[in-house]
Parts: sequence; structure tokens; C-alpha cells
Amino acid sequence: MASASASAAAAAALKSSKKELRSRIKTLLSTVTNDSVQMQSTAALHRLINFKPYQQAKRIGIYLAMPTGELQTDAIVRHALESGKQVFVPYLYKPTFQSPDTPRSVMDMVDLRSLSDFESLERDSWGIPTIPAETVDERESILKTVSTKGGLDMILLPGVAFDKDPKTNFIRRLGHGKGFYDYFLHRYRQQSGAHMTDPADPGTDVLLYGLALEEQFLKSGAEISVPVGEHDSLLHGLLTGDGEIRDGLASRE
Repeated sequence: MASASASAAAAAALKSSKKELRSRIKTLLSTVTNDSVQMQSTAALHRLINFKPYQQAKRIGIYLAMPTGELQTDAIVRHALESGKQVFVPYLYKPTFQSPDTPRSVMDMVDLRSLSDFESLERDSWGIPTIPAETVDERESILKTVSTKGGLDMILLPGVAFDKDPKTNFIRRLGHGKGFYDYFLHRYRQQSGAHMTDPADPGTDVLLYGLALEEQFLKSGAEISVPVGEHDSLLHGLLTGDGEIRDGLASRE
């Protein structure tokens, strides 16, 4: 009983720490102008297209951005498609079977068929371009085909806050609290036969890189750090709006 109580207390403390940091970053992001977001997004694009792992990636997953408060990905999606890459974007749905640990909504990544396909997407209530449910069956689904067609080479992930883990040099990520990406990565590892045996390692062959505005990166020495639990996946690196790439893999070479 004592260990169960301690575990529950630790989980509650972690949840509280995450909520506090999300609130602080949300307040900070409310002061960032649209001009700054666009400038940072352009700087990130220019750095990314000269980043060798991105250049070599043939199949990439990428989030479609909200209009404000995060690095914009429209130009990245366009560049990737025009470069002949296969581009996969999130699709949210309610699972038909739910265990106690299954979120109410889960995420897969499905392919964009063309630039015109991308441009035809309508925005949801958050202002995010969204895959129409009636077209999903016509698209390649990563979780359904990873074991037969292969997985992704790179995933570009959103988040609320990021920092560098001082022990591993990998990137810690704080999401929006829905668990979409961490649960997707858990299922991806299962389907691809990879398992995250070491919590200090991203645990997957696909390269995981976060995209963030400068304001979302907590620099070394900051008074607060990104709190992570056992189900929170580390990232291989982070690209920020100042055009910098903090690459945990490069630091190990």
C-alpha cells in the first residue's frame, strides 16, 4: 500500500508540475507577435532544408500547426512535398477498443497525396488543417503499414516546452497534455518491433525532432525544467526559431 501511495503522489506531483509549466509558457507565448512567429518559422525552414537528416529523409511525419503560439509548418510541408518526400500528418480518431490506459482519442499519421491535397484541407475549431474522415481509408496509415511498407525516417513534433536532458543531451518535451504523440510513439514501437527499453533514449529508429519557437526552449540554468514521466518520449533533437538545431545525436559522435 505504501508503494502505491507513493506512486500516486509522484504521479500527482508530475501532473501538477506539467500544468504549471504549460500555464507559464502559455502566458509567455501570448506576448509573441505574429510577425515574430513568421520570422522564426522562416528561419527554422531555412535551417531545416540544409539539415542532412532531413535532406536524406524520404518519409517524414509532421504536425500541421495552429495559427498562433507555435512554429508554423505550412512552408515545411510544401517544401517536403515539392522535394518528392512522402509526407504524413496526424489524424485523430476514437479507438474502437479502449483499455483503461487508452486515451479517449488517439492519433495515427496518414499520407498527403499531393500539394493540392494539402491545400484542400479545411481547418478545424483550433484552426488546424485536418484530414477529412471520409478520405482516411484511401490513405496510407503508418500504424497499419509500418510492419509491411516500413516506417518513417523522421517525425517533426510540436510541443509546449522543451529543454535538454543534462544526462543524455537528448531533448525533453512537454506536450499539450492529451498524450497523442507519446501514445502514437508507443504504438509505433510495438508495430515496428522496436521497444523503448532505456528511458534515457528515444528508443526508435525514426528520428524525432521537435520544432519550437525560441520562447518555448528552456535554456540551461533556467529556474524550471521540463518534467517528464516514464511514458514521456525523449527526442533526438530540437530545431528552434533562431535557426539553431540542438542535436542530441551529434553530441554523441
